[in-house]
Amino acid sequence: MDCRLTCREHVEVKVRKAHNLLSACRRSCGMGWGLRPKVVHWLYVTIIRLTISFASLVWWPGCQTASTKSKLSKVQRLACLGITGAFRTTPTGAMEVLIGLPPLDLVIQGEAKSEAQHLWRLGCWSYLHPQQGHSRILTQIQESDPIFNMRVDVMKPVYNLEPKYRVTMLAREEWTRSPRTPLVQRKVKDCGGDWGRGLRANCKQKAQHPSR
Repeated sequence: MDCRLTCREHVEVKVRKAHNLLSACRRSCGMGWGLRPKVVHWLYVTIIRLTISFASLVWWPGCQTASTKSKLSKVQRLACLGITGAFRTTPTGAMEVLIGLPPLDLVIQGEAKSEAQHLWRLGCWSYLHPQQGHSRILTQIQESDPIFNMRVDVMKPVYNLEPKYRVTMLAREEWTRSPRTPLVQRKVKDCGGDWGRGLRANCKQKAQHPSR
């Protein structure tokens, strides 16, 4: 992150990392050998593209510049060439339509919108600067369609890790020293209603046939 929050350095690091991953994938496939196109497509969508779009809610404004769009388009072009095995002169847009891959800058903005809407539903969104920086994406979503202003029945999970009880383990000597019979033994002997119909029936059979 630079002083102007353009995210230029962040984008360069992400693009460089994606180029390294794509180079490793390209060494394992060719036009007529190596990994199948389906496998290369899976590697790009589930691994490489996710590494680029990580934390997109913070740096999505950096995708609005022409230079960033050009860098992201080059990354996806390498992926399309590895998936289709097409010639290097094939247009990037044609390969994206053929494979069904949207432009990478639109994917990043879409994931940022989804994350912003999810945080707003959980009540974790900050309204400190709703019209500035990356926070304005939620305002754009809610102004585009009134359905995004509707409340949902999503409950924020609350974890309470402090136990409100205490477990006391008695030693064998304390059980034998006690003048009272333990509660569990008393219930078994009396065959009370707390133990269910099956246990009562079993007690009646034993009373009728003591030899068993």
